[in-house]
Amino acid sequence: MESSAARERILAAVRAIPPGQVAGYGEVARRAGLPGRARLVARILSANEDPALPWHRVLRSDGRIALEPGSDGWREQAQRLRAEGVEVVEGRVRPAPRAPGDGLDALLWGPGEGPAGPAGGGTPRRKP
Repeated sequence: MESSAARERILAAVRAIPPGQVAGYGEVARRAGLPGRARLVARILSANEDPALPWHRVLRSDGRIALEPGSDGWREQAQRLRAEGVEVVEGRVRPAPRAPGDGLDALLWGPGEGPAGPAGGGTPRRKP
């Protein structure tokens, strides 16, 4: 049985997923401070009765809808995701193309710089 605090942290993590974006069950658990508790996230979402909760933004770690393919819930989740501009093909979400400056390299090295730094040399910028 999950604690009320854990449930609320999971629901807050789900509510924090912006429209048009998705997260895996494990990622939601990690964001809620409960690493390794992906099944708890799934259990809490399966018992959800709040129609405003954006449950449809939570997927399996491989980008697939976790519900039975072709079921009413599966179709509803795919429809909600598509309404937010998320590409869903055969129950799997296609990641949106990244804009220049997005991604791990940009976070570590700065926009427009690769692992070698600016102009092929130098050291990475330090983040505060």
